Amino acid sequence: MLADQLKTETLTNHQQLEKLLVDRMRAIRSLQDYIGLLQIFYSYFGGLEEQIDQYITAAELPDYQQRRKSAALVKDIEDLGGTPVKKASGGSLPTIKNTLQAYAAMYVIEGSTLGGKIISKMMAQQLRITDDKGLSFFSGYGDNTGTMWEKFKQVLNLQSKSAYEESEIINTANQTFIKFKNWVDLLSV
Repeated sequence: MLADQLKTETLTNHQQLEKLLVDRMRAIRSLQDYIGLLQIFYSYFGGLEEQIDQYITAAELPDYQQRRKSAALVKDIEDLGGTPVKKASGGSLPTIKNTLQAYAAMYVIEGSTLGGKIISKMMAQQLRITDDKGLSFFSGYGDNTGTMWEKFKQVLNLQSKSAYEESEIINTANQTFIKFKNWVDLLSV
């Protein structure tokens, strides 16, 4: 299955990004630090979503609008008193010029919801958030997160029709992880 192959083939880049993000999350000591993290996610995912929108709609993925992350990130940033920042563009993002590449980028975005429960609990404890304000992005799909992930993987597994297409998806997913790591590095200075 393509989703399993993606997990294996992107593991190194995924782990490098995850380590960087976890280290940054552990260092958060104030709401301003947390807003900065949310702005990084918003700017990168927002730019990605604009590219993905050109190739994936509700016709291809019926729950596509529900899967978009930008609105939740804007809500969290504004609820905490911050302002959304400019979205990533150009060379800061992977090349997305077809549906296969769009699904590869979505694989990275959708995968980010899997650790959300742990992250939202961690942020609530670190920042003493008691009203869930600022946690909608990391709360993801709540109790439906596992189901939403499985549904996405089912659709993803139907996308490639050849070894070349599988390779294109894997390459784009790796580029999405790499460019996200580079974006985090750039904005963490």
